[in-house]
Amino acid sequence: MSRTIRRVTLFALYQLTVLFGIALLPVALFTRRLGVPLPLGRAVDSAKAAYEATE
Repeated sequence: MSRTIRRVTLFALYQLTVLFGIALLPVALFTRRLGVPLPLGRAVDSAKAAYEATE
């Protein structure tokens, strides 16, 4: 049961990071022009790796 809860929680976290990344895309593009990259890709990749590790 706890494995299922962990898997669902990690999936929700992954989906939220993807949504957060999409919502902040205009900000990320603007800050990249200023020379300050945002680590959104690393956050999404980390959440994805954690979710896939539960399989």
